[in-house]
Amino acid sequence: MKAIHAVVLTSLILLPINWQPAMTATNDPKAAKVVDASGNLRVPGDYRTAYQFLGSWAVAADQGPGSKEIHLVYASPGTAAAYRKNGRFTDGSVLVKEVFETATGSMTTGTVSHAQTLKGWFVLIKDSKNSHPGNKLWGNGWGWSWFDAANPSKTTSTDYKADCLPCHEPARATDWIYVQGYPALKQ
Repeated sequence: MKAIHAVVLTSLILLPINWQPAMTATNDPKAAKVVDASGNLRVPGDYRTAYQFLGSWAVAADQGPGSKEIHLVYASPGTAAAYRKNGRFTDGSVLVKEVFETATGSMTTGTVSHAQTLKGWFVLIKDSKNSHPGNKLWGNGWGWSWFDAANPSKTTSTDYKADCLPCHEPARATDWIYVQGYPALKQ
């Protein structure tokens, strides 16, 4: 029997026609739900209903078939449309990545993994103006934070250079984001 080592989930969320691209982090009322005046980020409470689903990633299990994690990524209203127009993220764009532990088992389609337990969220906000130079979670054009599932209002990240950039380094050429995994960004 052939083992399947990764499963990619897709979904479609329809957006209302009147949604506009995100504005700057300091002027966008939607961004105000995500960042305070000091640059502290939080998980937006309405991201599953108000944000657009961009895509998902399955992280292969260290040993055996299936995935150990599934990542589901959402973008603030207008982010994908703006990206499709100019090939970049505009200031104020917010990305939220849910990270789930998985369960893997046999189904009629083969070995599959599905999201089981929420581990936490990774939240990014685009900021080319370096709005919070004294905050160690801001730099390289983004505000960066990880939040454990038990506390979506307090980040456990302390310095984006140590906590975030090592994983995002391979995506430097695409503004630190692995855009190839997001069908909604393609024209």
